[in-house]
Amino acid sequence: MYKNILLTVDLEHPKAQAKSVPVAVELCRQHDAKLHIMTVVPSFGMSIVAQQFPKDFEKKVSKAALAQLKNFVKEKFPAEIKAQHIVGHGNIYESILDVSKQINADLIIVQARRPELRKFLLGPNAARVVRHATCSVLVVR
Repeated sequence: MYKNILLTVDLEHPKAQAKSVPVAVELCRQHDAKLHIMTVVPSFGMSIVAQQFPKDFEKKVSKAALAQLKNFVKEKFPAEIKAQHIVGHGNIYESILDVSKQINADLIIVQARRPELRKFLLGPNAARVVRHATCSVLVVR
């Protein structure tokens, strides 16, 4: 049923994936699906802010994020699960939606944390992915 599964991860909160990683592994095994693991490096926002950083800063951050993502995959996933590592740039939910279209994702897996009662609802990025995705979205709490 699933051929391409996109798992989104926040490398700043690796413990948040404690539930979504096993779900992704199990679905890949059940459907013999290809796993695409993605993290997003936010943009600077305003160009005046970007001017305060060295010209190659974004490339260095992206390269570091890719290395961190590869280490995360090596540490958290069994060897038989082959994964494509993807580092998106800019707005989180827009990057996720763009990549899901590029890879023809059948399923997007997002982690929703519920650290406090006032954040009971989905976070803004997960909610937007759910609303705007052209494929199924699995929200793992």
